[in-house]
Amino acid sequence: MFRLKNVTRRFGERVAVDNVTFDIPQGQMVGVIGRSGAGKSTMLRMINRLADPSEGTIHFNDIEVSSLRGSALRNWQRDCAMIFQQFNLVPRLDVLTNVMLGRLNHRSTILSLLSIFSNDERIMAIAALERLGIEQTALQPAGTLSGGQQQRVAIARALMQNPKMLLADEPIASLDPLNAKIVMDALRDINEREGITVVTNLHTLDTARAYCERIIGMSGGRVVFDGPSRELDAEAVRTIYGTGSDGAEIDERVTSTAIRNPARQDNEPDNDKESASPTPLALAGL
Repeated sequence: MFRLKNVTRRFGERVAVDNVTFDIPQGQMVGVIGRSGAGKSTMLRMINRLADPSEGTIHFNDIEVSSLRGSALRNWQRDCAMIFQQFNLVPRLDVLTNVMLGRLNHRSTILSLLSIFSNDERIMAIAALERLGIEQTALQPAGTLSGGQQQRVAIARALMQNPKMLLADEPIASLDPLNAKIVMDALRDINEREGITVVTNLHTLDTARAYCERIIGMSGGRVVFDGPSRELDAEAVRTIYGTGSDGAEIDERVTSTAIRNPARQDNEPDNDKESASPTPLALAGL
């Protein structure tokens, strides 16, 4: 069980997150929605402890996450992996090394500084890339990949942490509809196969409904909706987003990520993949 209790975050006089309380059982996939500035990203950063609460507590089972320091905090950030909108890869490093960086909190500082990775870690990284369908990019510099490919590399790196919880901060905000679907499919697969709790901030209501069993809506730093996706009706949307400047209802089509013709035959090429690639086992030196 994961729990936020009366969590508040202030930046000077501004309250970014205001007295938020909720529980998340292990294995849920939760979408957090709301206008820009509603407090979604700040809340995720507090969960991962990239930001500290001004008030309140954060617990994971019997661990008070909000009070962790030193090695205990690093262990939590290993167990609570974070995926960012801007990927946070090292562009000049190859994809395989970027993925293996997810093992940094599992190894000694000296080995990490020397970038010495074991064959087992290389095999783990290749398996993660294969799972996400981008193993053929393993030797490319990460900066040469498309946005959708880079986000999948970031997910593979998160998997290398063996996390208990996965946070995704607007993971599809900069992606086209096809790549957005690929990334969300990957997050749902991780949630369903590993039973890992996934909490993701989303701007798109159709995506939240399609992928998340539970939706938390935020407005002005507060939670104003918390329920199953089927209950995200027009009234709930109005509570979360309010109305336009002219008083009209929010048009959900503006946020849609729907693909007009999502079906693709198995023999159609995947334009998001490079054609030339070494074999995965060769990359591991086997």
